[in-house]
Amino acid sequence: MDYIYTEKAHNVLNEVNRVVLGKKNETAEILTAFLANGHVLLEDIPGVGKTTLATAFSKAMGLECRRVQFTPDVMPSDLTGFSVYRREQEKFVYQEGSIFCNILLADEINRTSPKTQSALLEVMEERKVSVDGVTRDVPSPFIVIATQNPSGMAGTQLLPEAQIDRFMITLSLGYPDYKSELEIAMTAGAGARTDDVAPVITKGEFITMQKQIHDIYVKDVVYDYILKLVTATRDNPLIERGASPRATIALVKTAKAYAWLQGRHYVIPSDVITQLPYVLMHRMTLSMTARMNGSKRQDIVNDLLRKVPQPYLGTAK
Repeated sequence: MDYIYTEKAHNVLNEVNRVVLGKKNETAEILTAFLANGHVLLEDIPGVGKTTLATAFSKAMGLECRRVQFTPDVMPSDLTGFSVYRREQEKFVYQEGSIFCNILLADEINRTSPKTQSALLEVMEERKVSVDGVTRDVPSPFIVIATQNPSGMAGTQLLPEAQIDRFMITLSLGYPDYKSELEIAMTAGAGARTDDVAPVITKGEFITMQKQIHDIYVKDVVYDYILKLVTATRDNPLIERGASPRATIALVKTAKAYAWLQGRHYVIPSDVITQLPYVLMHRMTLSMTARMNGSKRQDIVNDLLRKVPQPYLGTAK
């Protein structure tokens, strides 16, 4: 394991945390998902710095970032691209859509039509675009940060469960703490906060980091622990539909990435415990009993952690 790259990853976090104030846990989790080659769903109110976060990460990592504000009239072709006839060339020429970038901020994804949602989520899964019978690869790396308004807001189209499952993790930035918001207020009007973000790694270095995640060692008993946690969601009376095998894969990948960020070449149970809420929360459909009782997903996750015993790894737990 090359610890120089781990240090470089922390340099990225330091750069991002200079402009995204008071959210060190959240930015570390988002970088964890990036390293695991996964997409992120932010369930947040407007105005808490999601665009700033995406821009800061892209600048610090030397990646191209684009933002799409989703509205009901955004078409799939706006994302995937389309062909137009060029008279001077006497042929149809393909025009790339917004998704041809490294980091795509899909803002308010639940405000657009299901057809457009589906087009984006298909690219997220396949990392390819098919237009007019021609398949094209999107740039590597390709990461989506999607934001979703709280449920119940007017004019939204909530993502189907099968599509939400495509996101590796979900989390909320939430309001900044008092000290951080005071600093934001005191620097308001001094230009965009991301203007001073400097690239501290290259695209090639980030891809190397992603490859190193695959080499992180996971003991058989830890794999067993992961699987028991995920399958426990399928037998819980408070959960109507438990997590899919995609959740198992996501938990393995994020636990590896989190261990790598901690400077370890192996996964321990606490890595799994840290990642479990982010991986499971959006993948659990609560039963009628749970909804009537007012049960919360976080409480159910905590209960799973209490009931499934941790494996013992000698001095490392």
